[in-house]
Amino acid sequence: MQKQKGHGFSTAPVFLAAISTILGAILFLRFGYAVGHVGAAGTFLIILIGHAITIPTALAIAEIATNLKVEGGGEYYIISRSFGSMVGGTIGVSLYFSQAISVAFYMIAFAEAFTPIFAWVRDLMGLQLQTWMISVPATLILLILILKKGADIGVTALWVVVFILAIALVLFFAGKSPDQEPILDIFAKIDRPQDFFIVFAIIFPAFTGMTAGVGLSGDLKNPRKSIPLGTLSATITGMIIYLFVVIKLAYSLSPDDLASDQFAMSRIALWSPIIPIGLAAATLSSAIGSILIAPRTLQAIARDDILPGSFINRFLSRGRGEVNEPVNATLITAIIVLTFVSMGSVDFVAKIISMFFMITYGTLCLVSFLEHFAGNPSYRPTFRSKWYLSLVGAVACFIMMFQMAPLYAFLAIVAMIVIYLSIKRSREEEDDLSAMVKGALFQLTRQLQIIIQRKQTPTALTNWRPSFIAISTSSLTRLAPFDLLRWISHYYGFGTFIHFIKGGLNTETNLESMAKLEELISQAAVSKAGIYVDTIISPSFKTAVAQIVQIPGISGMENNSILFEFHEDDQADINDIIEGCEFASFVNFNICVLRSSEHHFGYKKKIHIWLTPGDYRNANLLILLAYIILGHPEWRNGDIELYTAFEQKELNKEVNRLNKLIDQGRIPISHKNVQKIPWNKKLKTYENLVCDYSENADLVIMGFSLNKIIQEKGIFFKSFTKIKELLFVRAGQKIVISEEKD
Repeated sequence: MQKQKGHGFSTAPVFLAAISTILGAILFLRFGYAVGHVGAAGTFLIILIGHAITIPTALAIAEIATNLKVEGGGEYYIISRSFGSMVGGTIGVSLYFSQAISVAFYMIAFAEAFTPIFAWVRDLMGLQLQTWMISVPATLILLILILKKGADIGVTALWVVVFILAIALVLFFAGKSPDQEPILDIFAKIDRPQDFFIVFAIIFPAFTGMTAGVGLSGDLKNPRKSIPLGTLSATITGMIIYLFVVIKLAYSLSPDDLASDQFAMSRIALWSPIIPIGLAAATLSSAIGSILIAPRTLQAIARDDILPGSFINRFLSRGRGEVNEPVNATLITAIIVLTFVSMGSVDFVAKIISMFFMITYGTLCLVSFLEHFAGNPSYRPTFRSKWYLSLVGAVACFIMMFQMAPLYAFLAIVAMIVIYLSIKRSREEEDDLSAMVKGALFQLTRQLQIIIQRKQTPTALTNWRPSFIAISTSSLTRLAPFDLLRWISHYYGFGTFIHFIKGGLNTETNLESMAKLEELISQAAVSKAGIYVDTIISPSFKTAVAQIVQIPGISGMENNSILFEFHEDDQADINDIIEGCEFASFVNFNICVLRSSEHHFGYKKKIHIWLTPGDYRNANLLILLAYIILGHPEWRNGDIELYTAFEQKELNKEVNRLNKLIDQGRIPISHKNVQKIPWNKKLKTYENLVCDYSENADLVIMGFSLNKIIQEKGIFFKSFTKIKELLFVRAGQKIVISEEKD
């Protein structure tokens, strides 16, 4: 087994790697350009927006690092252990390429530091130098040194480079412009400046170095302390230096001078050669930092078996010596670096690495944001950021990606998707993100439930929504109550379907309930039902109903209605249903009893509602339920008809009364949908009357009196034998006109 002790570095290398990467090529080559085109004020804004991304990212890294036992792999380790191997592997691969390609970017910029002497060499030797003549040999020398000496020479060099940077900045601030009297106008800029976001896109790589030290995690003595302290201190230090550099530039040179001369800082510095020297030192240090980190990221990815092929993973995860120096991963990195160095285009390489770094930063912020809400007991960082800072960082990253370069942003996202899908093919059993997302949703739901309960006020009559519980012993064999509940719950309300298992709670019934629940979940998924499913174990149907009418609503809205069901050919459950209706009435539930048949709602075209003069207390609920059912796509071609039966001697009086209620809006239906039927009780029973008009209806809805049902022991439920699906309804809430009690 390989040893992975690392070098035992303290916080200093983390700070040095970050600050030397932050104070890099863009500071020396492009800050004068930025001040010239958008003014000091605009450059201040660029710095603030950039740090609105990088500071939340630095805080997120600090938070996650103090929760995890951080090992080799730096940012990759943090992401993969927080998001899972598939998402972590996807980000890790893109992160590795951005780190490797950034080495090429820094070496190309390193060659730019020598352009001031190109003219001197041409005049002296007659040789026209090109930047690749410096960048390629310098890259080869750097790679050879890293392969031979490893991280030790890298960290030693960082001390030297940061010292040179400090001298360069001191001499810059000590100098002044020889061409003009100092004047500070923070809004001054050239006459035809470039667009703000174009300037931002060019400047943004200056803000992408603060995580450089995280890649040394495997070589740190105490990464949980060193990573937060080193990363945050470097980020804040870099921002302060940037702000002062902008002020010094705007104070010392005109916008035209700043925009036209990429070495404008040399004209201000007390000793002008220090600026190209500082540029060379900064870019070289950034290249050293990246060449130290990229192979370690690749080594950690291979150690997790993310890459295709076991041989590739074994080869790249292999290290040298007690510190596990990633020699093989460094060789692969060297090939990538030399390939991009040979291209010689700073702008092309900068856009590529900026996109991948932005994705990494956005993901890190997203991890921190989700962890704040997931409430995972195992997530206990000793340093905590704020959730809104992480959210701002994540959103800003993805917005600015498309503001900077929409095409590159799109291609970067496509590349991420392709990498993720390729990793997923070999890890079908894993389900990344689900635990974290579930935790976040759970916490969000919990908070909403509490808020809703505390803010709960009596619902206005016009704002009533159904919140149904359905209970059935035949959930998987009789689908009528399940379908009715999903229609009612489709848009306007919420439904909970509960399968009843009779018996005591024991191991056997618990296993049965778990199996039934899995089947119900599958059934709900196949039917695209927006309802919650569950099971209940109870000694009797009556006790089960007593339990479920007291449970809180899953949706945050209290349950207000209950649905029972029996089949027309199996009426043995009627007595249990009557007892259930009694319990539901105690808590003022609206009660629905569905009598189903083999017809199963036919073609879902006709809904008939039957109303009698003594049934106005149920009228609104009958009609609202019909409208709600009709709102489901499966009933989109359906119609509602309301039938009212009056004795001949009361016909005119009752018709006028009904018309008045409709005109007042107290019965929500139009006159054209109401059939007013004279009824002679001596010649025809109510049952025959209903059957004559509604025998071919796909669903008939009518009210019932609970007192009469109890007295007659359910005879009313057994009547209307020619009707197929029949829904009996009793309103328990004051959403309807209450004329008289049962």
